[in-house]
Amino acid sequence: MPKNLTPIANPDLSQEHPTVLEIDLGALKHNLQVLKSRLQQKTKFLAVVKAFAYGSDALKIAQTLEEEGVDYLAVAYTSEGIALRDGGIRLPILVLHPQPDQLSRCIDRCLEPSIYSPRLLRAFVKTAEEKQQTDYPIHLKFNTGLNRLGFWENDVDRVNELLQNTRSTKVKGLLSHLAASDDPAEKEFTQAQLKQFEKIGKELVEKLGYQPLRHLLNSSGILNYPEAQFEMVRSGIALYGYGNAPEFDAELKPLGRLRTVISQLHKIEPGESVGYNRAYKAEAYQLIATLPLGHADGIGRQYGHGKGQVWLQGQLAPIIGNVCMDMLMVDVTGLDCKEGDPVIVFGPEHSAEDFARGAGTISYELLTGISSRVPRQIIDSTR
Repeated sequence: MPKNLTPIANPDLSQEHPTVLEIDLGALKHNLQVLKSRLQQKTKFLAVVKAFAYGSDALKIAQTLEEEGVDYLAVAYTSEGIALRDGGIRLPILVLHPQPDQLSRCIDRCLEPSIYSPRLLRAFVKTAEEKQQTDYPIHLKFNTGLNRLGFWENDVDRVNELLQNTRSTKVKGLLSHLAASDDPAEKEFTQAQLKQFEKIGKELVEKLGYQPLRHLLNSSGILNYPEAQFEMVRSGIALYGYGNAPEFDAELKPLGRLRTVISQLHKIEPGESVGYNRAYKAEAYQLIATLPLGHADGIGRQYGHGKGQVWLQGQLAPIIGNVCMDMLMVDVTGLDCKEGDPVIVFGPEHSAEDFARGAGTISYELLTGISSRVPRQIIDSTR
């Protein structure tokens, strides 16, 4: 090793990577209030913070939501809930997709599992009894049409029988998941789901002898079916600024802004190619900007060939050629820009939904796919 080279044990990527995901807690607070304004005062609010809070910062988001008075949090997997508990979060945390071998850890960290099958219910009861639990809270998930996870309606008697034979477990919640609450063309299907869920709830309450928290509405459900709030609602994507419809997007503020800079500008002549496999060939004189982010940062190859556009100097510039692992190139012909200038990939100026739509995908996939090597910068526009 050269004598003048000092090793760095834990390099600070925020000082190295010029691409940054800016996370605005002020936008989060705003979106929460917009959603709460559509609820009855007694309706509880569950905030979904799975997948690193939709690609942002799960712990910081959870801390803010706890401070803002939400009633529940939800994650997909047990490890996500454990990370929040280790970070000091004390709110009830629902685990939406627990696995049988993780049920013991759920109990150890006071996480509430969503139980969605007879196999999982038997496994949880066995685990809870071995740990000498009494009335440990669980949520029962019933399938009303999404056909992904959940008991069937005709499982109510079997579920009740299993629960009546143990004191270890108590039903804290009853849930299902809407399949198309954002699609006006599927209103009839969604209303059928609502009716089936209400029917299942009545049957279960009669057998249990008490009323669990019923929660069915997701973000689009809150916005489109306010009559079905039951005791609690769940919101994910709307908290992060996307309402799945232009009229709702206008009320919300995107939480994340992915920004980068121009690393280098190239002037190319007609017939010259850009990037791997010579995937783009210029038809005229052009000015090309290289940006320091690529598919290793979460901007996949599907955004190449003009399907993705970035925002600079108040205009959109198309991504050209193939997206590289660490870089991508955009056409900035006619724009007054220079090396080092800022570029917005998505954010309030250019929504993640619009960016994703160009490549035939959705904001969920784009947001949750931003790599961990992209530094997160927390700001609060309300302060």
